[in-house]
Amino acid sequence: HFNGGKDGGVENHLEMGKKLLAAGQLADALSHFHAAVDGDTKNYMAYYRRATVYLAMGKSKSALPDLSKVIELKPDFTSARLQRGNLLLKHGKLDEAESDFKKVVVTHFFEAQSQLKKSDEIQRLVGQAQSDFNRRDYGSAVSHLDIIIDTCVWDADSREMRAECFIQLGEMGKAISDLKAASKLKSDNTQAFYKLSTIYYNLGDHEMSLNEVRECLKLDPDHKQCFSHYKQVKKLNKQIQAAEELIQQQMYSDAVSKYESVMKTEPNVPQFILNAKERMCHCLSKDQQTAKAISVCSEVLKADPQNVNALKDRAEAYLQDDQYEEAIKDFESAQEHSENDRQIKEGLERAQRLLKQSQKRDYYKILGVKRTAQKKEILKAYRKLAQQWHPDNFQDAEEKKKAEKKFIDIAQAKEVLTDPEMRSKFDQGEDPMDPESQQGGGHHHHHFHGGWDNFQGFNPFGSGPFNFKFNFN
Repeated sequence: HFNGGKDGGVENHLEMGKKLLAAGQLADALSHFHAAVDGDTKNYMAYYRRATVYLAMGKSKSALPDLSKVIELKPDFTSARLQRGNLLLKHGKLDEAESDFKKVVVTHFFEAQSQLKKSDEIQRLVGQAQSDFNRRDYGSAVSHLDIIIDTCVWDADSREMRAECFIQLGEMGKAISDLKAASKLKSDNTQAFYKLSTIYYNLGDHEMSLNEVRECLKLDPDHKQCFSHYKQVKKLNKQIQAAEELIQQQMYSDAVSKYESVMKTEPNVPQFILNAKERMCHCLSKDQQTAKAISVCSEVLKADPQNVNALKDRAEAYLQDDQYEEAIKDFESAQEHSENDRQIKEGLERAQRLLKQSQKRDYYKILGVKRTAQKKEILKAYRKLAQQWHPDNFQDAEEKKKAEKKFIDIAQAKEVLTDPEMRSKFDQGEDPMDPESQQGGGHHHHHFHGGWDNFQGFNPFGSGPFNFKFNFN
């Protein structure tokens, strides 16, 4: 190819690229400008156009070398110099930016002057922020750094300093977002990943902590701090996952021991201790270890009075212990902090029914058996009491009357507690023998209303009602 053809090709690419750029088709424009640069490495317009596309794509790092090439090829190209000065300023490279602004000739004189002034002001603020930081006046340092970062948006150092201030001020969320930015702005920024990992760790978020420390080790597998932190987080993570799997399998007492190991692995981070105790409170409540559950849940609530999970679990433990008023209080507190939780609503209604029921008849108490009693124990207790309170054993009219009432209670208790469906209703706070507490209309188990006269055809030693007459003395 003779030279003119080559130039023609380059001009053609520049023209096409320009049209595509105007149409907003950046990727296509870029490939034309790449071709133009390859076709003529001395064509400063090709570099300048390509830098323009990079800037439109938000790739300032790629634009910088192209702008420098333009200035090298054509030192009096002022708009390229001004653009480079602005980029350098954003990256916090203040001295280099100032030298560009000073060289800009008259055409852009006023803009260059104002940028130069801005750059001077930033230099002053950087010194001010550094001295605030050294004096541990972190609040003032932050207010200066805010202004610096507003202009030097891509300057990693300012963000790292501001993150350190936020850590000292206890504003971890803000520190995290500055460190995330710094980890992207500066390549191989292992320190930012290490700091992120330790912040998440101290907040009790083991999963995020593990993610960030892995990023550090991807950049430098031999990083001492990251490696020793990684081992600790990984161990803790493994224990917590194992404990959660045990909970899934309803192996609650094993899960409790596993969470005790978690507290031994990390005794110094309060959030991990609290999280572990919250899960132990849940396991003990599910496992019906009532006294322990109430005690551990109460420890959690002392540290975190609005902890909805601990309130729900302690309420369930109170119910197992027949402390209905306490359970109601916990469910009500939980409801204040979590309004649309169906579990809380159902728990509260159940507790209120059980409280009401406790003020009426308790079939377990009538037979003197535990709530967890098996059918065999229930029948045994029933036979003993039925024999003891049989009205035929009493001669005195008053006593006979009292025995009749007692005997009917005993028979009804046996009827409810040996029928799985009725027993389950009773455990939910309904009395299947009381027409008023029936949900959804009548029920066929109303054999015993009407007192002793209607009751005499019942044999407590048979399998069901109305079998034989009593014929023992």
